[in-house]
Amino acid sequence: MSLIKSISGIRGTIGGQTNDNLTPVDVVKFAAAYGTWLQQTNPGKSTNLKVVIGRDGRISGAMVKNLVVATLNGLGIDVIDTDYSTTPTVEMAVTLLNADGGIILTASHNPKEWNALKLLNNKGEFISGDEGQLILSIAEQEAFSFATVEKIGVTTQDVSTLDAHIEAVIKHPLVDVKAIAAADFNVVADVVNSTGAIALPALFKALGVLRYTILFEDDFGNFAHNPEPLPDNLTALSREVVAQKASLGIAVDPDVDRLCFVCEDGSMFGEEYTLVAVADYILSNQKGNTVSNMSSTRALKDVTVKHGGEYFASAVGEVNVVNKMKAVKAVIGGEGNGGIIVPELHYGRDALIGIALFLTHLAKSQKSIKQLRQTYPDYFMSKNKIQLENGTDVKTVFDKIKEKYKHQPINTDDGLKIEFETDWVHLRTSNTEPIIRIYAESNHENTANNIALRLMKDIQEAMM
Repeated sequence: MSLIKSISGIRGTIGGQTNDNLTPVDVVKFAAAYGTWLQQTNPGKSTNLKVVIGRDGRISGAMVKNLVVATLNGLGIDVIDTDYSTTPTVEMAVTLLNADGGIILTASHNPKEWNALKLLNNKGEFISGDEGQLILSIAEQEAFSFATVEKIGVTTQDVSTLDAHIEAVIKHPLVDVKAIAAADFNVVADVVNSTGAIALPALFKALGVLRYTILFEDDFGNFAHNPEPLPDNLTALSREVVAQKASLGIAVDPDVDRLCFVCEDGSMFGEEYTLVAVADYILSNQKGNTVSNMSSTRALKDVTVKHGGEYFASAVGEVNVVNKMKAVKAVIGGEGNGGIIVPELHYGRDALIGIALFLTHLAKSQKSIKQLRQTYPDYFMSKNKIQLENGTDVKTVFDKIKEKYKHQPINTDDGLKIEFETDWVHLRTSNTEPIIRIYAESNHENTANNIALRLMKDIQEAMM
């Protein structure tokens, strides 16, 4: 059981002891710290501060939401409750509703026992690392001052934000609804018993996709499989795509900010290639630069260079990608985990705009999804992880690895990235789980797997 405080929010498992898990006490403490930080950054505001709240479909969502809402109201902050929502919808709602901040209650790809508070600023973007440290300091000191009874905040419901989000998606200049409708796609979508069950049918209708099947839409919160959209977790989707002779399969995570596709033969398009394909389409219509994190495939760089742009890498974490995108004026960016960031819409990972742009690209290419995948460079990535025990000194472990590979090019901006001629491996602690992630990429699948296995063995030896 764990409680993790990072740039990805306050994330933990439900139940257990305070300070070690995301208990009701911890939820209240961190919600109060966030609300207090908002008050400190908006001194002298004449009206109540306003915060947008939304949640994914997990079982603990209602309990956590009620605690967060009551805590913010207790500070004298008004709340706009969008209830079941998606992460990108809440991000867009912050600016749409002129709010001062937002909180998304989701542990993203983590299993059902997890939940989290993802904290947004008044631009609907994730708070910075420095801002997060201030909030953690407020929480640790319990430096809260709650409102008197006359100044308690109020809560209002607003369930129209998803409609506004989808309207913005279909109005994007590179989304071609007529082309998508004319392609007459037959789509199977795995929404893992979360809010994709609400968002994707509404999006399909708006895009003119009339033939679609939704898998795992009925039992909210009881995720039918591990919710991270990786190949091992998408076997049911693959089978259904083949059984229905569908055009493609689509999988999203519980809060609908990650996206991947399945080809018509049931094979994986590859979550790393979600961003590559969407970037290819955008860059073919709009020249510019791209950004992804250091753990993402080099195929994005290849596609960017092909279109005359420049590729930049950031540290892992959405806020880091966004900061780099702003710095280099990127026209598209994201992460190799299937996260698409289209700045013309908003600076946040968004599976809905990703789906709309990908289907437009697929329709206009007049190719099958398998044929489209074959137009991109063929790199293979091996993604692995090692569980961390409490008290593990990761710095010492990484220092030992760095010493062992000191003759190879090493980047320490975010963990360790080690280059091996045309191959690479990236080792880093996760922002969302108590693990070390080990990502390796090569032109050859066996090579990528062997590099990852070798580094996993090195890590295990260094931990002894």
